[in-house]
Amino acid sequence: MSINTPDLTQAPDDDVRKVPLLERIPGRGSAAAWPLGLVGVLLLVGGTFLSWSYTPDVLGDLSINFYPGGVQICMIVLGLLALVGLLAHQGLLRGLGGWLKTAAAVRILGLGAAVYMLVAVGYIAAKSGGLININPGGWISLVGSLLLAASGLMLVQGKTKDPLFAKTSSWLEILTIIALMALVLFGAAYALGVGDGTSFLLFLLFVGAAAWALAKAGVFTWIGLIAQKNRSVLMLGAFAVAFLFPFTQGGSDENMSIATQVLIFAATALGLNIVVGLAGLLDLGYIAFLGAGAYVGATLSTSAFATIGWKPPFIIVVLVGACFSALLGLIIGSPTLRVSGDYLAIVTLAFGEIFRFTMGNLDGNNGPDLTNGPNGIPAIPDLAIGSFDFGQPHTIAGITLGRFANYYFLLLVIAAFIILVFTRLNNSRIGRGWVAIREDEKAAEAMGVNVFGLKLFAFAGGAFLAGMAGTVKAHHDVSVTPDQYVFLESAFLLAAIVLGGMGTVAGVLVGATILKLLPEKLRDAADYRLMIFGLVLVLMMRFRPEGLIASQRRKLEFHEDDEELAERIEEVHLEEAEATA
Repeated sequence: MSINTPDLTQAPDDDVRKVPLLERIPGRGSAAAWPLGLVGVLLLVGGTFLSWSYTPDVLGDLSINFYPGGVQICMIVLGLLALVGLLAHQGLLRGLGGWLKTAAAVRILGLGAAVYMLVAVGYIAAKSGGLININPGGWISLVGSLLLAASGLMLVQGKTKDPLFAKTSSWLEILTIIALMALVLFGAAYALGVGDGTSFLLFLLFVGAAAWALAKAGVFTWIGLIAQKNRSVLMLGAFAVAFLFPFTQGGSDENMSIATQVLIFAATALGLNIVVGLAGLLDLGYIAFLGAGAYVGATLSTSAFATIGWKPPFIIVVLVGACFSALLGLIIGSPTLRVSGDYLAIVTLAFGEIFRFTMGNLDGNNGPDLTNGPNGIPAIPDLAIGSFDFGQPHTIAGITLGRFANYYFLLLVIAAFIILVFTRLNNSRIGRGWVAIREDEKAAEAMGVNVFGLKLFAFAGGAFLAGMAGTVKAHHDVSVTPDQYVFLESAFLLAAIVLGGMGTVAGVLVGATILKLLPEKLRDAADYRLMIFGLVLVLMMRFRPEGLIASQRRKLEFHEDDEELAERIEEVHLEEAEATA
């Protein structure tokens, strides 16, 4: 009779399951990881200088040797970033290796390049009649991306310092901000100029992989620190990028029309950010305030269908439209802000629908003749401020700026004003009161915060800013109809805030740009727009609930168990307090 005794040299199954999946990869920590990565970069970049496709009409013209197209240039950039990471990992770039988490960055860049190449090669094969029409350059870059991905999975990260405490010279920080703004300018110009939906998706994949890799490496942590130290330079650079953007479009009215729509959407979302992001009030009918401003702008215009005889200057129209929207905010807010949560969401949703139906009934039959009912107010003329006609093209420095570029600059001024108001309120006692209400309304009230007054002010203030944007939107769109202000638009505004990062300016701008730009570039998949939209939100809630660009406070709220993050934030706050003391 034999007795089976356990083998004490083997780890229990529970211990094996506790080992991270990354640690179980064969060859993990091998000395071959670094040269394998270099070979991968060489093949990835080298393949982009050769033809990828036999046919010239897929993803742009990728059939020419030694003349990389836009899709190939993205791979060149990813390869060069991976090369920098590999060199820094080996300590060949003095200073970078000690601060950056290079292994994680190379791993993400490699996996991103592999996914990018698989999608590109698969699309070329599907559109050109089979794998036989993929030229050698495509296969070489694909093999290089797979080798780079394998290298990233095999690399092991050593100890690194926290980028928050990196000491750099002020001139290097300013040059970094200038370079970052230049990348934003040319990246936005390229994205808007991409006509093919698949090429646009590949560009988004490239941007996502590069941004994720830089974030994992710690570069964005350092950029956030220098941005705080050089706020004036950053704001000046951001304004310069926004101002110069129309000059990069070559007079394209189509691209500038999309850009002005993005600005209108972003300006409105910034107003909603006060209500939702700061005060924590779920408003599902916010689009009504934008519509109120648009209807004021339309009825006070010189359109032949306008029903009000008073035609004041446009600056008066802006103030009237903003004040009218704020008045609606006070009217709806006074009786309803005593409820919260789901009840407030239902009430605001109902208000949005009531506004839309009311505008459709003010046709002279069911009510006063103010809005022409479902037909709305068409033929709204272009703005004319002094001798400047927004409907006429103007030539500056040899570049023709059309109608939409004129509205773009006007909306840029309004957006700058809204950003100024938002940031000032956020950093004031009022902003701190809103945050306290958002976190715990009962506790805020117990500490003496005027909860109802601040909630009402948030509602009216957000409505005021939306009304300003609405008055310009009326002239930009040429007509105003009730069906422009449906519930789905409110949902998209709210999604822009959640996607970008509640309570932040940059996050809302990024979220609004993504949600407004995607439908324009993916018209071939219009039937699947809502499905893609829902999938993106589900993935965001799972992997990054704080948003793409979140404040440190929000990040800590969603990652309370991250003790390292809490310690870093506390150390940064202590350093800031010592610097200001």
